[in-house]
Amino acid sequence: MLFQVLDDKKECVGVYAEGRLHNTLPDDLSRTWKYSASLGDTDLECAYLYTNGKTPSEACPEGLRAKWDEVVEKLKAFFVAFGESKVSLYDNCFYDLVPDRFLLEFCDMKNQISEHVFDNYEKPKNYDFLYGLHKMVEELKYQKLNIDKHALDNKLVNYKTRSFLRKLSNVDPFISYNMFGTVTGRMTTVPKSFPILTLDKDHRNVLAPTNDWFIELDFNAAELRTLLALAGKEQPSEDIHEWNIANVFEDSMTREQAKKKVFAWLYNPKSQDRMLNKVYDRGAVVKKYFDGSEVSTFFDRKILADSHHALNYIIQSTTSDLFLRRMLKVWDYLKDKKSKIAFSIHDSLVIDYDRSEYRLLPEIVDIFADTDFGKYKVNVSGGKSFGKMKEMSI
Repeated sequence: MLFQVLDDKKECVGVYAEGRLHNTLPDDLSRTWKYSASLGDTDLECAYLYTNGKTPSEACPEGLRAKWDEVVEKLKAFFVAFGESKVSLYDNCFYDLVPDRFLLEFCDMKNQISEHVFDNYEKPKNYDFLYGLHKMVEELKYQKLNIDKHALDNKLVNYKTRSFLRKLSNVDPFISYNMFGTVTGRMTTVPKSFPILTLDKDHRNVLAPTNDWFIELDFNAAELRTLLALAGKEQPSEDIHEWNIANVFEDSMTREQAKKKVFAWLYNPKSQDRMLNKVYDRGAVVKKYFDGSEVSTFFDRKILADSHHALNYIIQSTTSDLFLRRMLKVWDYLKDKKSKIAFSIHDSLVIDYDRSEYRLLPEIVDIFADTDFGKYKVNVSGGKSFGKMKEMSI
């Protein structure tokens, strides 16, 4: 059954299906535009994922364009009215604020656009992964952050801090990710979302957990480990830079020297190093995953590329998808727990941790570390605020 949700918040249960509005979920719901947290743990076909993240306006066929544009203009007028009257869509269900006749018109048009997508777009090979990620992102976006502006009082002499706090008053206390924000699959955030991905380290104290601690899980040299795996090598259990000193550089340099040398070589195709290429074999990896115009990653992601960017896309995209798969595993594990995922920053995962569940931490770390390419070493840190994280030994 093709349907549309009337609001994307978990507590706002309502759908349009078979030409009618329902305040309970009918049986046999199967296809829609996007997942909503109000739908629960349901397997669906989402047109949004078929289009690789397009909006309904971008996917709308020409035959429906004029009518859809009319409906969108009405929708914009409602949003303007909500803003002028200071009505929050976070605190109200959308369907309680607009007439039923508009909901019927809007959802019917959205159904027609969704049907067009299902008829004309190919289902992604990695659909199951995308759907799991989509569900998690949609549920995270209504998870309110604990923002403590007074935690930055001691930095108010700094213009950068004052500017940040002014901007903070114009953003929502939620993190809304765009899972199609980059060609590599690395997530970005949408406008008006809390700016977690660009948050200055000097301002991290503004975020406090809603439970007791923040616990951060971060792969040790994730992209370098991914290249090693794609080159067919097993994962070292120790710090990879220490491993490089012993296995690549024959104990001839310090850790900092080894780290600097590796990253100077890694993404520069013109940089040559016989010892590094013998172990990591960039050329063989590029040959396997790049056909001269398109990268096809281990995780079935297709990216148009030239020879200069091919290796970069292969490693970054594969690492991002690997990380997001582990994030999903941790998300599933925590579903019935007090602790929860707070947010992610590129390749690090931050958990809002309840101290009563301290015995679970080694298992969570193990779940995160157990990647498709073997066990990645995980760095763990914790703190009472995001700006006071200290390394932990598990």
